[in-house]
Amino acid sequence: MRTGRRSAARRSVTGGLVVTGAAALALALIPTGASATAVPAPAAPAVGVATVYPDNLDGWILEALDIMRLNGIPGSYEGLHRNIMRESSGNPLAINDWDINAVNGTPSKGLLQVIDPTFAAYRVDGTSADPFDPVANIVAAANYAADRYGSIDNVFGAY
Repeated sequence: MRTGRRSAARRSVTGGLVVTGAAALALALIPTGASATAVPAPAAPAVGVATVYPDNLDGWILEALDIMRLNGIPGSYEGLHRNIMRESSGNPLAINDWDINAVNGTPSKGLLQVIDPTFAAYRVDGTSADPFDPVANIVAAANYAADRYGSIDNVFGAY
């Protein structure tokens, strides 16, 4: 079971500028015979509103996809979910203590079973340096898979 909470900075992605066409929609005119009544348009959403993700597998994947999109890392929800279920059954604290990596002292860790050197090489700036952090693990593994296979979507077995 995970302890502690992810920081607000880790749990959010800041959006860019909101383009609303507000000039064209500044007032909605509702004709009422000879006169018209001006009704103010709804306020535009605030710029930079953070997205809050659920602290569960679905939320981790969605947050990872947003970070991947911002960093040009290809992959889909389906590809991530399929590989996560095969590698860890969705357990962010999974650790492989029996394969050759474990025998050599670098066991695979986390949702997508990444070894420490691979995690360090493919971790994306702004994500946690903890390989057990679910979002950082997903993004690093997807980044590695993109480099090696073109996308996590192209991975259908151990990688």
